[in-house]
Amino acid sequence: MPGPKLDVTATMQKGNRYTVSTWVKLAPGEQPAKVRLSVQRDYQGQSAYETIVGDTAITTGGWMHLAGTYTLAHDTDAVSMYLESPEGTSSFYMDDFELSLVPPLAIEKDIPSLHGLYQGQFSIGTAIEAFQTEGAYGELVQKHFNSVVAGNAMKPVSLQPSEGQFHWEEADQIVQFAKQHGLEIRFHTLVWHNQTGDWMFKDKNGQPMTPTAENKKLLLDRLETHIRAVAARYKNVITDWDVVNEVIDPDQPDGMRRSKWYQITGTDYIEKAFRVTREVAGQNARLFINDYNTHEPKKRDFLYNLVRDLLAKGVPIDGVGHQSHIRLEFPTIAEIEQSIEKFASLGLDNQITELDMGLYSNDTDRYETIPEALLIRQAHRYQALFDMFTRQQEHLSNVTIWGTDDGNTWLTTFPIARLDKPLLFDERLKAKYAYWALVDPSKVPPLPVGSNE
Repeated sequence: MPGPKLDVTATMQKGNRYTVSTWVKLAPGEQPAKVRLSVQRDYQGQSAYETIVGDTAITTGGWMHLAGTYTLAHDTDAVSMYLESPEGTSSFYMDDFELSLVPPLAIEKDIPSLHGLYQGQFSIGTAIEAFQTEGAYGELVQKHFNSVVAGNAMKPVSLQPSEGQFHWEEADQIVQFAKQHGLEIRFHTLVWHNQTGDWMFKDKNGQPMTPTAENKKLLLDRLETHIRAVAARYKNVITDWDVVNEVIDPDQPDGMRRSKWYQITGTDYIEKAFRVTREVAGQNARLFINDYNTHEPKKRDFLYNLVRDLLAKGVPIDGVGHQSHIRLEFPTIAEIEQSIEKFASLGLDNQITELDMGLYSNDTDRYETIPEALLIRQAHRYQALFDMFTRQQEHLSNVTIWGTDDGNTWLTTFPIARLDKPLLFDERLKAKYAYWALVDPSKVPPLPVGSNE
């Protein structure tokens, strides 16, 4: 339920980054609840909402500090910040709201290029949004990466939020930036069960689809229309395509995620997506099936069997994308390597598509300040990971980091709101130990006593 809202339109400017801070606690007599800090952007009659600090548990016993950073990345007519409770009508207090401009960022220009270290082995990519094609972010990308992927701008709901209404602006901005600077582009993603417009799964009467022959044809036709429009627009500039994303659920007897796609079409949507993409994007496009936790043997084997069977039917799959959202504690590097080798045995390419390394071992801990010992351990693990990538370079064509810097990572809101530093550059775009572990390991302190890396 929405709570206090503050109009900050006059305070914020597009392209600037801000720190946001406030304190909250429940009113006396309320049961424990959660509160989040969000932004509402209004532009040309449309509203968009973004979370700054995700759902955070609060009580009557003391004040809870909600703090985060936010970059105003889009054109706006009005901007507001507000607190809300997703659970109902809890009453709460707030105090000491602060909104502060973060000083302009600058990259370190006198350090080695990251992608240059792996020239001839595999390309090094990063996920960006349109605003990161400019300023210091754009400079960081140009210096250290030779491949980019859109974090959100090319997902189905971003490109076609309503049927037949395509929004190309942000995707085009990323494509133009990549062309201008000679960067490869990964496309993410043509088909997904998330971030797809609700309209896609409604029948001709506007009702939620049920599994009928008529709805199957309608859904597959819509899928084909979407892919043809997107692939035709970008076929001459995009090299690699995440055609379908996250189709495996190892908890199902057959391993298939029970998405709306699957409920309505079975696995036909997967086959259709690859065949249409190949037809439109051409023979030189590399087509990938992408998923997370591909290191887990049960999930890996379900994915392997699916891909093997599709290949036997002539479905044009060129490679497997391993998202690789990993942590300090798990998975083992050997498990990741075994998965790469297993799919390579099918004659397929492999790509690491969404790499980051969270610093927590569970979904509940929260640091106010990240201990340096964890950043040192992270660096050594990144080094071991990239050593393995180098061993596997024959089977690996791209490694993409999921974000430019620690100030732009989804892990500050998932699985809970908390400080995390999973990437190679910090929120000020300065090289971390994790970067130096790849470039010059002598600059990284030894592992802390007791570490088992």
